[in-house]
Amino acid sequence: MVTLSEEMEGFEILFGFYDPCHLPNNPGWPLRNLLALISARWNLKSVQFFCYRENRGFADMSLSLVGEALLTVPQGWKDVVPNAVGWELNKGRKVPRCISLAQSMDPTRLAVSAADLNLKLMRWRALPSLDLSALSSLKCLLLGAGTLGCQVARMLMAWGVRKITLVDNGRVAMSNPLRQSLYTLDNCLNGGEFKATAAVESLKRIFPAVEAEGIVMAIPMPGHPVNSQEQENVLDDCRRLRDLIDAHDAVFLLTDTRESRWLPTLLCANAIKITMTAALGFESFLVMRHGAGPFSSACDSSAETASSSSADLSVNDANGKHRLGCYFCNDVVAPTDSTSNRTLDQQCTVTRPGLAPIASALAVELLVGILHHPQG
Repeated sequence: MVTLSEEMEGFEILFGFYDPCHLPNNPGWPLRNLLALISARWNLKSVQFFCYRENRGFADMSLSLVGEALLTVPQGWKDVVPNAVGWELNKGRKVPRCISLAQSMDPTRLAVSAADLNLKLMRWRALPSLDLSALSSLKCLLLGAGTLGCQVARMLMAWGVRKITLVDNGRVAMSNPLRQSLYTLDNCLNGGEFKATAAVESLKRIFPAVEAEGIVMAIPMPGHPVNSQEQENVLDDCRRLRDLIDAHDAVFLLTDTRESRWLPTLLCANAIKITMTAALGFESFLVMRHGAGPFSSACDSSAETASSSSADLSVNDANGKHRLGCYFCNDVVAPTDSTSNRTLDQQCTVTRPGLAPIASALAVELLVGILHHPQG
């Protein structure tokens, strides 16, 4: 049997290996294993080695190293099991340690982690009292998925709200994607998709962890007559709207007519819900919170208060202060039909598209401020 030293006598042998080490003057850890292999396999006492290194995927000879190692092997070392070097004990035992990489590889988890980190930075830099758990558990109902509804939904997600329900019975029109940020041209084809469902799909594409639901439903409005065949359906819509308001913590009135806000305003006042209104005028906007309902000072607003007469209604809250009004408190009469018989110029309800993001941001920030107020 011819040994390697005898076969390559007269030649210089250079053993090479891929070196992941980044230190300029030190070879990497794999050299230990290579030297042990050379000593055990060929019984060499002196070894010249080449540390091959790369820079950004390409060979870099300026970083690579060439060196010589002298191997001093004790007698009978092959019969001895050496102590493990660099092995980290797992619960006091020399067993493998398993690490889950799901959080660092799943795009959805990465998105959630990045969003949560940004919220924590907001709390650290600007608002130390920001209650992220209260925002993440808040259930918001958005009535209207148009220009304001799209912006409010995105603003809520940016503030950490994860449970959003959108209500709308309209379809996406060709003019909508320019002003309503959750829709594209594809949503306008074949007659247009329902805004509520299209908005939810868009929200989940933006942030997959959001718990969004879209409900296609019309809101009964004063001034819009109902024939006898539709009465039962309208009553069902009223009951369904009441149940939706009862099931949520905060309600945003974002519809495009005054009369469509009438019934939700009454239901929110009766249920004592946090209610926000954002409305766009011809060249202006309005953002306001609604005051508590007339029964807010009572302990029980169910059967006993429901049967109270109008004389029992108080303009003061539980602390004796005047209650805040609502969107209709300055109206002398109930709203009427504002959509029929409009001229062409009156059909353009938004002449300053940039007001929608401003109004939506203020409405959401107003909600966040209310949630962090000691008295709400």
